[in-house]
Amino acid sequence: MPDGPPTMGVEEEFLLVNPRTGHASPCAEPVLARYRHHGPLPEGVRVHRELRLTQIEAASGVCTTAAELRRHLTAARRVLAGAAAAEDCALLATGTPVGPGPAAAPPAATGRYADIDAAYGAVVADYEACGCHVHVGVPDPDTAVAVVNHLGRWLPTLLALSANAPFDHGRDTGYHSWRMVLQSRFPGSGVAPHLRDHAEYRRVVDTLVDCGALVDPDQTFWLARPSGRFPTVELRVADTALTVDHAVLQALLSRALVRQALDDVARGREATPLNPQVAAAAVWGAARHGLTGLLVDARDETRRPAWTLVEALLEHVRTALEDSGDLAEVQVLVATLRADGTGSAQQRAVAGRGTAEAVRWLTARTVPAGHGTRLTG
Repeated sequence: MPDGPPTMGVEEEFLLVNPRTGHASPCAEPVLARYRHHGPLPEGVRVHRELRLTQIEAASGVCTTAAELRRHLTAARRVLAGAAAAEDCALLATGTPVGPGPAAAPPAATGRYADIDAAYGAVVADYEACGCHVHVGVPDPDTAVAVVNHLGRWLPTLLALSANAPFDHGRDTGYHSWRMVLQSRFPGSGVAPHLRDHAEYRRVVDTLVDCGALVDPDQTFWLARPSGRFPTVELRVADTALTVDHAVLQALLSRALVRQALDDVARGREATPLNPQVAAAAVWGAARHGLTGLLVDARDETRRPAWTLVEALLEHVRTALEDSGDLAEVQVLVATLRADGTGSAQQRAVAGRGTAEAVRWLTARTVPAGHGTRLTG
């Protein structure tokens, strides 16, 4: 943990599709084999395969500023898009498939992904959902658990801001994040339980593994959790961001929430345990309505207009954003999101033009046209 704001990193999952039909295309392996020929990546940026060969992931390096993170995300999207195009695929930043096609992707052949297929069967067979995961640095495992306790109230609002998954293989689901509905089918998904320390966290996770609900201790489905690989808290609530701007906004808000939680922990302020059923209702409401209606405040157990909760979140983290120098950036990004709509709202606006046009539009939104500076829309 350096002096100043916590470090942050972002993992982005993308779909690979046929650019003419929108059908998912299992071209992850050839894309991974050739991406190095499509431009250098900033130090620390990595790309990986995902659960399905129709998906691919890019992970930023460890970043300290919004500008650095933007540069990492922009470079990764451009390089992967170039490699995908060379394989006659399109790289799409969408939480669920926009085009029609078979609901089941080719299964994983071996390894951990094959174990996941075997464990969850039909629940995971059609799972081509893509998320945006934000890592924020914390000093130690016990603090990580305490921070996660403080995040629960705000996770549904982060989901609503990120909503970018209205379709399911060509069908408009009526939801703003169908990805979250798909994720809720897995055991133990949603807001993590209120836990005392890392030892209790490990006991709970190990018990879920022993019960057969998890393949291994790294697989918890909670929307925020202590990372098993890095000295971070990992927020896994957001849909894959339509644009780099949307991803940067999610990262800056996540970092500010963690920083505020760190301050609360240092001052001995305990997080208020949430009613698990109300927390589940809050997550479902954000997935259903995005920013278009009423959302559940899981702490106060009441419904409020979505933008009222966004404003409450911004007020909650205002000092943290000021201290990190991110307040002005976040204000501009939130104002733009409010004017243009979330990814789900924007996807619906172009859906009537046909699948091919929707894929072209999504491809253009996925890959920044500028030079890594803040974009609009």
